[in-house]
Amino acid sequence: MYKHILLPTDGSTLSTKALRQGLALAKQVGARATAVIVRRPLREFVAEGVTIAVPESAQQDYIREMDKLLDTARREALDAGVTCDALQVLGEDPWEKIIETANERKCDLIVMASHGYRGLTALLLGSETQKVLAHATVPVLVVR
Repeated sequence: MYKHILLPTDGSTLSTKALRQGLALAKQVGARATAVIVRRPLREFVAEGVTIAVPESAQQDYIREMDKLLDTARREALDAGVTCDALQVLGEDPWEKIIETANERKCDLIVMASHGYRGLTALLLGSETQKVLAHATVPVLVVR
């Protein structure tokens, strides 16, 4: 069946639920897992004509915070008895990086959460899950 399951997370309660379900499935079928968080780049910004750079210390703090979110995945995998890598990838569009990671890592299933936004909220925020569903070439299991 499945040999390698990709578990995208954003640290939210719902994505942690999806992570747990993905790990439970991995345990049942004897698959390994990869937890991934997509870290958006911190960019300089302009205020009143002055360009303000993001200090290196802020960049490093951001990386550490994302790694703390991955610690949850590491603990959950250890508790479930599932071999699981955990990594950060840098990118503007999480859905693209999720699919790219699945392909690079040769994952044969993506298990991810859907926040279930509807109406105007969905239109304004978009849905990373919907985009993964539309563009992924591997199966996607959506947890709600």
